Amino acid sequence: MDVMVGHEKIRALLLESIHPDAVARLHAAGCLVESVPSALDEDELIERVRDVHLLGVRSKTQVTERVLAAGSQLLGVGAFCIGTDQVDLAAAARAGVAVFNAPFSNTRSVVELALAEIIMLARRVMEKNNAMHAGVWDKAATGSHEVRGRTLGIVGYGNIGTQLSVLAEALGMRVYFYDTADKLALGNAKRCDTLDELLEVAETVTLHVDGRPGNSGFFGEEQFARMRPRSLFLNLSRGFVIDYPALRRHLESGHIAGAAVDVFPKEPKGRGDEFTSELRGLPNVILTPHIGGSTEEAQADIGGFVANKLAQYVSEGNTTLSVNLPTTALPQQPRTRRLAHVHHNTPGVLAQVNSILAEHAVNVEGQLLATRGDYGYLLTDVGVDYPEDVLTRLRAMEQSIRLRVLS
Repeated sequence: MDVMVGHEKIRALLLESIHPDAVARLHAAGCLVESVPSALDEDELIERVRDVHLLGVRSKTQVTERVLAAGSQLLGVGAFCIGTDQVDLAAAARAGVAVFNAPFSNTRSVVELALAEIIMLARRVMEKNNAMHAGVWDKAATGSHEVRGRTLGIVGYGNIGTQLSVLAEALGMRVYFYDTADKLALGNAKRCDTLDELLEVAETVTLHVDGRPGNSGFFGEEQFARMRPRSLFLNLSRGFVIDYPALRRHLESGHIAGAAVDVFPKEPKGRGDEFTSELRGLPNVILTPHIGGSTEEAQADIGGFVANKLAQYVSEGNTTLSVNLPTTALPQQPRTRRLAHVHHNTPGVLAQVNSILAEHAVNVEGQLLATRGDYGYLLTDVGVDYPEDVLTRLRAMEQSIRLRVLS
């Protein structure tokens, strides 16, 4: 069934080379889809989003309050990745725009890259590779180590950190982790009460923290100095969480034996653009262009997952796994119209809505309300025949943010 706004087809704009599976899923739902291979800056996006109902981005495009204000018809934003720090979630909620992401789809891809890089750094593969390309045969074992029996410190014990913990232990590594939240240790992993405690024991430190503002710059000179001599360091989380000049100093001094970095504070918008970093040119560093989740398997899974959430939201009003609106999923009754009502979370909203419906002799066939912080989300199934004044009255409520009528 086509998804519509009034008598108009849903228009979707997908940026940053989102997987074709997302395009196919939205096409199947009857959406008009435009795909753009690169990211857009704020001013470019403001111009492109004015007539768009669904917006899909990955990690580089910033969906700011200005963008959301310009997208007056915007219903949903899909972050086709794990993180959502590139989207102003509070501004989206204020505008009644649902935001969805893919919290699990690329976990395995990131974990596999981290494990591969830990082994490559421990074996000094990059240095051996560079020497071979320069025509130098160096078969010495000096400085090369197995990862079995060595200590891995995981900073951030979420979906990625926990799966890395399990697989690293299967390789014979001893695992320690630190997280600001109270997390259950998997397998034989040991929890550290402080980051300093982890840095004292870990021979390899890998970051898997989220993009909350409080994590900006949290790993800098002091933390690098506390790491064990000749240890390894990985960051596959967010570019702004570490001090890159400090990392370079500790790599050049030899205090840190090697590093692998996949994310950077400023990243090029598109393929082929110049990449600049303090870490370029160091022989004991693996640099990758934010590809932790960039496998065909992960991108296909992400594309289908997020597109499906967007399609379900515009057609059914369900907000399962939305990161900014209350989670609501209500099976729709046959021969009904669905009213999807985003509102400010104040006492009496449900009673007021039902009072308006009762005044107009509109029977409620199904109803579900959920709240989340300052916002509430109400799904109400009513008969197909009702006076237009019902919608006018509901939209005029002081608490109303957005009211949609779904077939």
